[in-house]
Amino acid sequence: MKRFIYIVCLFFLIFACSKSSVDDSNPEGENPDGIDNPSIDNSVELYFPQENMLCNLGTNVTPTESTVKFEWKANDADNYKITIENLFDGNIITQETTTDTIPIVLQRATPYKWFVESQKGSKTQVSEIWQFYNAGPGEQSYAPFPAVINSPVMAASIPSTSSVTLQWTGSDVDDDIAGYDIYIGNNSNPPLFSSDLNTNELVVTVSSGIYYWKVITKDALGNTSDSGEFQFEVL
Repeated sequence: MKRFIYIVCLFFLIFACSKSSVDDSNPEGENPDGIDNPSIDNSVELYFPQENMLCNLGTNVTPTESTVKFEWKANDADNYKITIENLFDGNIITQETTTDTIPIVLQRATPYKWFVESQKGSKTQVSEIWQFYNAGPGEQSYAPFPAVINSPVMAASIPSTSSVTLQWTGSDVDDDIAGYDIYIGNNSNPPLFSSDLNTNELVVTVSSGIYYWKVITKDALGNTSDSGEFQFEVL
């Protein structure tokens, strides 16, 4: 009887060990459901133009335009989509490519932000968003980049509270930001609330309702930039 039990246990042990973590019909470890292999890494790392820097390496230069060669790195991707936004007028350029570099004609003496989406099968990855200034003719003083609004984000809903902390990030290729003017109110095109701040946050008293706000960044030579108007609601 003991011999019979031993044989039965040995049989189940052999059967269990024969079950591999990788199906014999799928030796490469491919997803049997037809979904892209989750181990694929097609993440994107931006390379040039560099973040918050002055780009003065354009070609085919005219007084108003130059061709900028955008570059990035990705581990594995079938194609890419690059998006570039003119921070002065909001005009957006999008182009697709199968390589990790592409030349694009841009306005000179103009700030831009850009990012890249990579795609491998049905898997999409999005890079960071970088800002840069396309250099203008001669020596110039460049306006600061529009402040990046960190909090509250656009259309945020905030539980009932008596105060909200406004937070933003400023940057400037000339590194001469002199201060920030904050506009906030309950209607679009809000009034000036605080001027010449030298910090990147401000606590404001609030009550229930919708608030509109924006940040004007100023540099030492009087150049300014507008973050654009954001809104949030206090419930």
